Amino acid sequence: MKGVLFDLDGIVTDTATYHFSAWSRLIKDEFGLTLPEIVEERTKGVSREDSLRIILEELNLSVDKDRFQYLTNRKNQCYIESLNQLTSEDILPGIFKLIKELKQKGIKIALASASHNGPFILEKIGLIDSFDTIVDPEKLSRGKPDPEIFEVASAQLGLAPKDCVGIEDSIAGIKAINSAGSCSIGVGDDKLSEAFQRVTSTKELSVTLLQESWNNFVNDKL
Repeated sequence: MKGVLFDLDGIVTDTATYHFSAWSRLIKDEFGLTLPEIVEERTKGVSREDSLRIILEELNLSVDKDRFQYLTNRKNQCYIESLNQLTSEDILPGIFKLIKELKQKGIKIALASASHNGPFILEKIGLIDSFDTIVDPEKLSRGKPDPEIFEVASAQLGLAPKDCVGIEDSIAGIKAINSAGSCSIGVGDDKLSEAFQRVTSTKELSVTLLQESWNNFVNDKL
């Protein structure tokens, strides 16, 4: 194992509730509608643009290109306002220690998140300098479950995907890691059954667990 590719929401910190709150506020203000809770799960780990497409489909709404852009921008403004309260206290359990140990062992780490606010969030929680590289989702042509983001993350680290472990909490993310050819670690319940290794909490993550999972992953490929 030479590199670890981190998702952001639900892995490093948890801003998923902020996302859903921002979308809910937007839809209420713009359309006078209530966003069903199922949307929170469907948009988990998905880009802002794809999330809006899911929401419009769910609510049987259609908008033109200009309105679509306006809605994504307005949602982001609502979201960023809520992020200003983030601090290092919002790093999920076990993650600070894991990143510290990875750095000590010379294992490179990348952020592979669909969030356009990844750098801002990492700065707010004090981890911006810990990451060797951050994938810019603006430069991607396809979102998760397409493997592009993890392929780009490993390439930016100067590594092959097979030499990396990816950590995700969404089904789309796990599918993307698997398709990229990396070892997938899922954090969550058994809906992440496609993950090569699954834990129920970030507290269970450790360098030892990642290394052993990657070793088993490589051996299974032989």
